[in-house]
Amino acid sequence: MQLVIAEKPSVAKSIAEVLGATDRKDGYFEGSGYLVSWCVGHLIELAQPESYGEQWKKWTYDSLPVKPEQWQYEIKKDTKEQYDVLYELLHDSRVETVVCATDAGREGELIFRLVYEKAGCSKPMKRLWISSMEESAIKEGFENLKPGSDYDYLYHSALCRQEADWLVGINGTRLFTVLYGGKVLKVGRVQTPTLAMLVERESKIMSFKKEQYFMAHILCGGVDAATERINSKTDADNISGACLNGQALVTSVVKEEKAVAPPKLYDLTTLQRDANRLFGFTAKQTLEYTQSLYEKKLVTYPRTDSQFLSDDMENTAENVIKAIFDTMTFVPQVMFNPDIKRLLNSKKVTDHHAIIPTVEIALADLKALPETERKILSLVANRLLCATGEKHLYETVKAELTCGGYVFYTSGKSVLENGWKDFEEAFKKSFKATEERIASSEQEEKKLPELSEGMTFDGVQTKISEHYTTPPKHFTEDSLLSAMERAGSEDMDDDVERKGLGTPATRADIIEKLVKDGFVKREKKQMIPTEDGMKLITVLPDVVKSPKLTADWENALTLVAKGEMEREDFMADIVEMVEELIHTYHEVSDEHKKMFAQEQVTLGKCPNCGGDVVKGKFGGYCKNKCGMNVSRIMGVALSDEQVTTLLAGKKILLKGLTSKAGKKYDAYIITTGTEEYRYTKDGEEKSGVQFKFVMEFPKRTYGKGKKK
Repeated sequence: MQLVIAEKPSVAKSIAEVLGATDRKDGYFEGSGYLVSWCVGHLIELAQPESYGEQWKKWTYDSLPVKPEQWQYEIKKDTKEQYDVLYELLHDSRVETVVCATDAGREGELIFRLVYEKAGCSKPMKRLWISSMEESAIKEGFENLKPGSDYDYLYHSALCRQEADWLVGINGTRLFTVLYGGKVLKVGRVQTPTLAMLVERESKIMSFKKEQYFMAHILCGGVDAATERINSKTDADNISGACLNGQALVTSVVKEEKAVAPPKLYDLTTLQRDANRLFGFTAKQTLEYTQSLYEKKLVTYPRTDSQFLSDDMENTAENVIKAIFDTMTFVPQVMFNPDIKRLLNSKKVTDHHAIIPTVEIALADLKALPETERKILSLVANRLLCATGEKHLYETVKAELTCGGYVFYTSGKSVLENGWKDFEEAFKKSFKATEERIASSEQEEKKLPELSEGMTFDGVQTKISEHYTTPPKHFTEDSLLSAMERAGSEDMDDDVERKGLGTPATRADIIEKLVKDGFVKREKKQMIPTEDGMKLITVLPDVVKSPKLTADWENALTLVAKGEMEREDFMADIVEMVEELIHTYHEVSDEHKKMFAQEQVTLGKCPNCGGDVVKGKFGGYCKNKCGMNVSRIMGVALSDEQVTTLLAGKKILLKGLTSKAGKKYDAYIITTGTEEYRYTKDGEEKSGVQFKFVMEFPKRTYGKGKKK
């Protein structure tokens, strides 16, 4: 019997249906000689520093670097139940072979291997490597299972990535938090350079000085031609006056035919960018919607950084395009002979090919999809049509005119063949991407009347336009994702698999972490660093905020994955970098220590010692550290307002309390002083001071006509 372990329950269910393992058990499927189970993302993670001993429980400079001699792993508490299921299955006497069916990539390999290793399994291992959840792809994958050992080096590179990120993140965060105090200053190989890009852009915007300039125009023969930039309004007025009612001469006309090649297919990052620009979806939302479509078998694997299909997918693409024409309402009825060969390039497909719909869309009820998922599916389908369409051809005209001894310029554009833009325009119209359409129409140049050298126009009219230089634009998620994708690429080798900051799958989470930690804020579509974010980048050294760190890592990780670099050598370089960072940055001035000091909110006076009770991360506490804790009563977390009321000697109403019998009730809490408490948790003694109180129950109310 074979045990198949997938990454998620939904994926395991799809695989089980194909294999005939239809008998649902607790945490797995069984049937036809297979047991099919699943992880829930990362079931196992690296242990926290305090797990290694007392020396790393407190954050101090002297305890750095945090550098385990032997790595320890923990089973995540919220997924322990599923790990226990996998443990039993891995040791089931019926199981002869284990199939790794987690996502085909570095992190998928890590998720499975950590479970396999933690469970102490030594049974033969095979690898399923697929990019689509269609039945045919799953069947083909199981017919061509690879030996698990083929991916040992990939696993080694995944371990290196995980351990290196842990070392730099833990040590960097503790180092700068200890040095500066106050707010936890999170440092990460990807999030810190990402924040640095946002801060650099914000600095340019803040230091930008607006400059006024003018342009003089002549209006003649249906043409509006303008001078180049003029810094003085007086000069612009003089030019305008010299040309008014004069004669204009066309001195140059240059026509040029140009072509816009069809866009490439979507990888995750380009999909996230377009979804943000067209629909306002965050990168994280786009990944979630696309992942859901993947699990419904309607699109291929989303966490990809390739924009091509493998050479053997020509028939697949043909069938998908037919399904799009049969099912999608936005598709214009045009003659279409798709150029699929343009999309095929196995050399540019790494773990997974580009994101495209599957033929399953022809059988699915697309109207039943949530609107968000329908938009993403349509966007992916439209990109396949655009990518296989004809070139967009247009003609540009640039003309120069002279009048009154001055030179004026104008330009125009006319479409010769719309090509792939037929699909793009129909899609935008169908989904009412209003903002995008308006923006694009404003930028389009109008067609000029027919001009030729030597033409003259009499009775010229004039005008002056006033302009201001504009600052750089704030990042949106669209432009930030693009910047993350390109960052450090110039320092990466050509064969590096993952270029830029992060991976297509992790960039969304990095952005969300920066927002959650208070270093970045969203204002409509704009991503703007907060004051703390600006200050953090000011104090951090270049080594942790430069994209070059990621470039160096990915170059080395690629060598590890190929077996051309020892894992131990990679980790030795990381440890050396961390130790040097700690040695170099060991003290800051008293003034700088106050940079991140958090302004404390006083909630009232301590009833135990008379000191100030201030707001903390886990509720109110006495600033004098007398032990008084004002955060919970009977297990219910108190709001700031409730704490302030209690400290003022007034009663509060707690709702939703649970009796020993399991019934819900409400009660007024009236404080009667303080008392000490002491208890033991996880072998550690806890003590402090808390409120003494009595309860008063609200009077019951009765409906009209009912007796008490």
